[in-house]
Order: sequence, then structure tokens, then C-alpha cells
Amino acid sequence: MSKATQVTPEENQLDARQMQQREERLFLLLSIFIGVIAGLLVVSFRMAIEWLQVLLLGSVSEPYHLRLVLIPAGIGLIIAIATRYVFPNVRGSGVNQTKAALYIHNGYISFRTVIGKFLLSALAIGSGHSLGPEDPSLQIGAGVASLISRRVGISRRKLRIFAPVGAAAGLAAAFNAPISAILFVIEEVIGQWSAAVLGSVVLSAVASVVVARSFWGAEPMFRIPEVVLRDPRELLAYAVLGLAGGIAALIFAKTIGWLHPWLRKQPSALRILQPMLAGLIVGGIGYFGFPQVMGAGYDAIDQAMHSQFTWEMLLMLAGLKIAATSISFSSGTPGGMFAPTLFIGATLGAALGMFEKKFFPGLNGSIGSYALVGMGVLFAAFLRAPLTSVFMVLEVSQNYSIVLPVILANTIAYTLSRSLQPVPIFELLTKQSGMVLPSMEEIREEDELRLEDALEPVTVPVVEDSNNVADAMQVMGQEGVVMVHCGDGRWYVMQRDEIDGSGRDTLIKELTHGERTPVLYPDLPLAKALPHLERWDLLPVISRAGGALEGVVTLPGLMKRDHNSLSGD
Repeated sequence: MSKATQVTPEENQLDARQMQQREERLFLLLSIFIGVIAGLLVVSFRMAIEWLQVLLLGSVSEPYHLRLVLIPAGIGLIIAIATRYVFPNVRGSGVNQTKAALYIHNGYISFRTVIGKFLLSALAIGSGHSLGPEDPSLQIGAGVASLISRRVGISRRKLRIFAPVGAAAGLAAAFNAPISAILFVIEEVIGQWSAAVLGSVVLSAVASVVVARSFWGAEPMFRIPEVVLRDPRELLAYAVLGLAGGIAALIFAKTIGWLHPWLRKQPSALRILQPMLAGLIVGGIGYFGFPQVMGAGYDAIDQAMHSQFTWEMLLMLAGLKIAATSISFSSGTPGGMFAPTLFIGATLGAALGMFEKKFFPGLNGSIGSYALVGMGVLFAAFLRAPLTSVFMVLEVSQNYSIVLPVILANTIAYTLSRSLQPVPIFELLTKQSGMVLPSMEEIREEDELRLEDALEPVTVPVVEDSNNVADAMQVMGQEGVVMVHCGDGRWYVMQRDEIDGSGRDTLIKELTHGERTPVLYPDLPLAKALPHLERWDLLPVISRAGGALEGVVTLPGLMKRDHNSLSGD
């Protein structure tokens, strides 16, 4: 090859860097495009649900109408046949399916699954099955992102990231709440974030919400008066709501945790009838006087917030919603658990608020505030997304005066739920489906080993860079290694065969040709040192305050420490 056509390593690195920058810019642009498409699809999805609900059940669902029983049962049979023969991958809420796409299928979600999720979830919710549209919207958004990224030829590494980007867009449009969607995707789908991923997730979520608000407006989903805590005893009442929410979440999770695998064990002929039987049961609940539990239940949530039920009725609705949702979801009918969770929390909170009004009239809390806090309480305790639960309540109400009661009640509910139900519901459903997906709650709770846990004492000679090469060679001894401390705070680890200068040269002159040892601090994770220990036998670990040498780490030491942590030492 002639000199004119030779490519230097520096030019190769520059080309690779430019290609990476172009891909990152394309990634950000595609995130906005995905957000727009996901927003349009979710708007269409919600409109389809509302249209089907009016078409199938009427504009007002009154009890004692046979269609409340016949329609959910008939649609359930159609859904069962479609999921068996046409859309086999649309069962479930959509959250675990999106996680499976990310961790098992390299971000792949088929277009057929997106179509099936849209059609069958709209049919199920519109016909009265006790499920919600938010979780399916999350999977629809993830599926759109998967399809678009495959079409434009994104690299495999980036392809996996696109699923949570689309998931955030779908959930943000469904909730009309971008911050909550971003936090949920980080908390429950990917478990961690980097600046690049966060930027793409934010762009897609914001773009989808802009699209959704162009149809629905920017008004909050629920409106309540401002919360003014005039009496400290109010916080005690919200704490009681946190305890009640933790217990309700336990009942909800235990019911699904038992019913879901039991129905899956039934013979094949019976399993295909389960969505129909679920429709019969849920429709029967509506027929005999409780049509509020059918569908997503947003109208009933609003009624609960505005004191349109007695506290006894509210408690009954909460219990029946737990039963109806457990049956609908466990039967394999596609649909989500977000809306039912909010329904249960709102009715439970409103019941406590009305109980307080009746028996403790001196307290001035509004029913709406208790209902809204109850929504966050169940979200934190049942779905186990504590950070999302706080921002979700703030976003759907745009009432930031409620933040103190929300944080108190949600924390109590989440802590109680973790102690009573160690395995979160999404992880439980994952295991029942035969998949092994990372538990985001466990990841958040992991106590990561750091370099300070693997520090070893310095056993090799340490010299200053002002010393000459002959002195360094002399103190090396049999090990043939010396650590050199430079006046500017840098450290080098030098071996005998790396020194080329004469004995009279100072080490600082020799170091200008050597490779600088990476800077490591005691608080860094063990993984930070591993890539460099292939090049060096040991690495210095220095203090962040003044750069004093704290000790060294070696590959055997890191491996031993990591093994001890895995074995429980």
C-alpha cells in the first residue's frame, strides 16, 4: 500500500468518533420522531377505547342491563380466540413484555404484537374488562420504537435502548405526564440511566405529550382544591392511609399471585374460555349494582374525589375492583394494571377522608386530597415504584401543595409492602411466566462493592519522579516493579523492562514516554479497575483529598473480594 493510501491509527479513531457522533445525533432525532408517532398511536388507542365503550355499553352504564354481562363475555371469547391463533404475544400488561424485549430479544417487538396489543386491549377495556390503557400504551410505544429503529439500521447496542425510549413515549402520552413516565421507565424497565439514554427518553416523552395535549389539552386529569395542613393531626390521618394502602396492595398482589398461575395450569380447552368467564364475572359485578368497577374507571375516580359515594360504598368498590382486576388480568386478557391501581387507591383514600369528615369533623382535609394521595399510595405499594408515585400524583393533579402528605403516606405504604410482600408484583409475574428478568428493586438495593473494599497495602517501592533511573532500578529488587509519584500528583507503575533510559536520566524524563496509570479513588466501583488490570499488575488508589496514596488493588484481590461478596461473607 502506498503512503498516499495508508490510514493512520489516529485517522481511524477520528472516523470512528465521527461515526459515533452521527449515530448519536440520529438517535436523538429518532427519539423525537418516535415520541410523535407513539403519541398519535396512544391518542388513537384512547379514542378507540372511548368509542367502543359507548358503542358496546352505552354512554351511561346502568346496573341490571343484560348487555353489562353479555358484552364483556362475548368480547372475552373473541379476545381468547385472537390471542390463541392470531396474536399470541399480547397477553399481559405490557411492562414485563417490554422488559423481555430489552433483556432477552435485543429490543425486538414485532409489528404484529403492536397491532394486537392495540386492537385487543381496546376491545377488552372498551367492553368493560377491569383493566387500564397505560401499560399497553407503554408496550405500543416500545413496539413502535423497535420497528423504526430496525428500519433505519441502528446498531445492535442502540437497538436495545430504543425499547425504553418508546416505552416512555407511550406511557407519557397515556398519563399526560412526562416526568412520571420517564421515572417509571428508569425505575422499572431499565433500572439505571446514562446521560445519552436519559436525553433520548426525555425527548421522546416530551414529544409524545405535546402530541397528546394538542388533542386533549393541558388540563390535569384530576382537579382538587389546594391542600392546606392547618392541623398536624392531618398527617396522622395520611399515615393511616399509608398503612391501609400497604395492606390493600398486599391483598391485591396475593390475589393475582395465586390466581394467575392457577388459571395457567388449567387444561387448554378451559384456558381459551377464561377471558369469557372473566367477562361474565366482571359484567355480573356491574349488573348487580357496581358498574363503576368495569373498564379503566376514571369516571368513578372523579366521582370519588368529589364525594359522590358514601365511605361504605367506596370500600366496597375498592374490594370489588381488586377482585375484578385480578380475574380480568389473570385470565390472559390484554390490558394494564395502572388504572385499576389508581382506582383502588382513590376509593380507599376517599373512604378514609369521608370517615374522617363524619367522625372527626374538626379536621379540615378535603375528600379529593385523600383520594389523590390514595392513588399514589397504591402505586407505590403495589407497583413498587416509589419515586414515580410521588411525581405521578403531582403531575396528574398539578397540585404541588399535596407533596408532604404524598411523600409521608407513600413512604409508609412502600415500606410496609416491602416487608409484607418481598417479591414485587412484576417480578412475581415474570417468574410465573418462566422468564428471568432483572429485579429493579433488587438492583436499587444492591450494596455495590467499591475499591476501598479491595484495598491492599503497598508492598512495592515508591519513589519520586525526581529520582534517577539507576536509583529506581536499584530499589525495584526481585519484583521488578516500582511506583513513581510525580510532583503534579500523577502516579505511574513502571516495570523493569519498560525503562529504556540511562541510569543518569531522571524518572520524569523517562515518564514522558510511558503510559500514565489511570486515576482511581476508593469510592469507585470494582469494575472501574478491571479493564486496566490487564495492562498493569497493580494500580494505586489515591485519596480525593490531597491525592495521598491509600493503597493498591490487584486482579487477584478484586476477584477474591467479589467472590466473598457472592458467597455472603
